[in-house]
Amino acid sequence: MKAKDLREKTSEELVENLAEARKRLFFQMRMQSATGEGGKPHEMRALRRDVARLETVLRERKTAEGAAAAPAADEGAQS
Repeated sequence: MKAKDLREKTSEELVENLAEARKRLFFQMRMQSATGEGGKPHEMRALRRDVARLETVLRERKTAEGAAAAPAADEGAQS
């Protein structure tokens, strides 16, 4: 997943993707490594990075919404 592609998705889609990635990372991949089933270490790394990318994009949107709402609130306080 690339950040550029993630930014084109809606917030709802991002939240769904984040939940899926976390579920896969924590439950499937870690259980495989704990039980010694092997698995592929590079997949675990890629999943951790995907989770971080998703969280970053969601955080950017949240701060952008807050910044957009702040000037509107300031204008109302000056009147």
